[in-house]
Amino acid sequence: MFDRIAAAVLVLSLAACAAPRPRPPVPQVPTAAALTSLPAPGEYKIDSGVSELRLLVYRAGPLSNLGHNHVMVNRGLTGIVQVGDSISASSFSLSVPVDAFVVDDAQSRQEEGGDFPGDIPQEAKAGTRRNMLSAAVLNGAEFPEITVKSMTLTGTLDALTADMEISAAGRSSRISAPLSLQGDEHHVTAIGSMELRQTALGLTPYSLLGGALQVQDAMQLKFKITLATN
Repeated sequence: MFDRIAAAVLVLSLAACAAPRPRPPVPQVPTAAALTSLPAPGEYKIDSGVSELRLLVYRAGPLSNLGHNHVMVNRGLTGIVQVGDSISASSFSLSVPVDAFVVDDAQSRQEEGGDFPGDIPQEAKAGTRRNMLSAAVLNGAEFPEITVKSMTLTGTLDALTADMEISAAGRSSRISAPLSLQGDEHHVTAIGSMELRQTALGLTPYSLLGGALQVQDAMQLKFKITLATN
């Protein structure tokens, strides 16, 4: 019986889409000053070397103490930002290669604090990543990229709202994300943190043993996206 429970707990720990409680900190960005104006109108590439998308994934259910929370980081972002004469005249599109996700990097777990104690065995990390890319979740073999395209941008430089279309695993969804802009004469960085529900992306939260082992619907999404403007 214990072996069955242990196996089920392992499956839970390999589930890629658990959910996070919102956590205030966002990844440290290379620029700290608030942006006072948009860059000159034109097309700018995302700087993949310093851009990052991060998912915090949380366990749930009566047996959740036997599983792990997960930190998933993707630093392979590419894309274009089209800066117009105003915020509403600007737009962006980006691609997130699903095989670029790094699962439970020790430094990333440490950065996220007490909900992510210690390191995770390499075998468990590999299993989590394998499950995330499986046909049941992101279906990486058929859909190697998640794409994000802005539909509208509204607000001010320090309090923007991006209405976006996200395509993941063959499903398209519309969500809105809050973000702010920071920058200097060389870079502009968009940062944000928000709750993102699996069901909003067309995914079904994972559950085992009649719900004794499960993942929450909500995930915590953090991002920093930097443009080189010189």
